[in-house]
Amino acid sequence: MLRLDVLTIFPDFFGQVFDFGIIRRAKLAGIVEINVHDIREFATDKHKMTDDRPFGGGDGMVMKAEPIFLAIEQLVGTSNRDEYPPGTRVVMLSPQGKPLKQAIASEFADDARHVVLICGRYEGVDERVNETLVTDEISIGDYVLSGGEPAAIVLTDAIVRLLPEALGSETSAENDSFSNGLLDCPHYTRPAEFRGMTVPEVLLNGNHAEIEKWRHEKALEKTRQNRPDLLTGEYGEM
Repeated sequence: MLRLDVLTIFPDFFGQVFDFGIIRRAKLAGIVEINVHDIREFATDKHKMTDDRPFGGGDGMVMKAEPIFLAIEQLVGTSNRDEYPPGTRVVMLSPQGKPLKQAIASEFADDARHVVLICGRYEGVDERVNETLVTDEISIGDYVLSGGEPAAIVLTDAIVRLLPEALGSETSAENDSFSNGLLDCPHYTRPAEFRGMTVPEVLLNGNHAEIEKWRHEKALEKTRQNRPDLLTGEYGEM
């Protein structure tokens, strides 16, 4: 089982978000355990402060290191990154992080046993958290959000759906966009004709070799159209 802990100052943000679809099924099947923790619970002052003004001046506030260190010590057992139990990943969700790719989600699904997601807010988090606690700094795109909570949901979904048996089909994840370096091919379902629009004949003839060839060609076509930056090597030369 993968254990996933989310650290946030807005635990209500998550509400029932993990109680639907694939994530819900994975939880019920004992494939993943997800817990959401209020960082304020780990603050030691009477006002439960989790942020303060930045040294050197400037706008906004910075999230304090102390509550996050205490949270990691409780959840992981140590605040020494070199002593984390095997399979432990502490993730800072940040615009400055490494871009989230399918390969990263796959790596987490394959190797991680315990993932802690830190949701930053305001102008950011005291850099000593990154320097000492964090194993991975991840961004979900080249834009800025109000906080790391939406990114935590995205990363959780990307990881959980790749866990063994989470999708209910061994090949579903293998056929996803990006899994083979291309976007996914188009899909159709019944009825075969709708408002004069018909399903490609190749998908109706039962010839699996032709179907797979068509799907690959269409995936390549869609990738060239929407994400030509993905085409390298043999695909980029065509």
